[in-house]
Amino acid sequence: MDEIKNIYNFSCKNLNGEEVSPSDYSGKALLIVNTASKCGFTPQYKGLQELYEEYSSEGFEVLGFPCNQFGSQEPGTEEEISEFCSINYSITFPIFSKIDVKGPTADPLFGFLTSSKPGLLGTEKIKWNFTKFLIDQNGQTVKRYSPQTTRNKYLLMLRIC
Repeated sequence: MDEIKNIYNFSCKNLNGEEVSPSDYSGKALLIVNTASKCGFTPQYKGLQELYEEYSSEGFEVLGFPCNQFGSQEPGTEEEISEFCSINYSITFPIFSKIDVKGPTADPLFGFLTSSKPGLLGTEKIKWNFTKFLIDQNGQTVKRYSPQTTRNKYLLMLRIC
C-alpha cells in the first residue's frame, strides 16, 4: 500500500451529506479545525470567520469539522450545527458533517493529520475541541495548534505558507 503523503487522498462529507474531496482545495493554504457548539472555545468561531474573510481571496480556507467526542459539546444534527454557526457567528467557511477525531472510529483524515503532526510530547491524540492543523498549498501538514491558540498565533504561520 502506498504511503499517504498529503490530505488530498481523503474524502469528507459536507453538512448536506455530499462527498467533498480535500483536493478541491489544492493550491490553497488550509486551517482544519475540529469544532463544537457548546464548548468554552466556541467563541473562536468569530476569529476563524474573520481570518477566513481576510485571507480567502488570497487562497486560504478554513475547514470546520464538528465533533461530539469531548464532553458531548456538539450534540446537534447537521442542520442544527449549520443553523448555530450561521445565526451566532455568520460562518461562511465550509463546515463538514460531524465526525470522530480520535480513537478507533476517528475519521481517516484526522488520523493522518494527528500522525503527521503530533501534539505535545509526541502524542497523536487530539485532546479537545478547536485543535487546529495548518496545511500548505501542497496538502502537507505544516503545524498543529492547541485549542488555546488564538488567531494571532496562526496568522504568523499562515504568512509562511
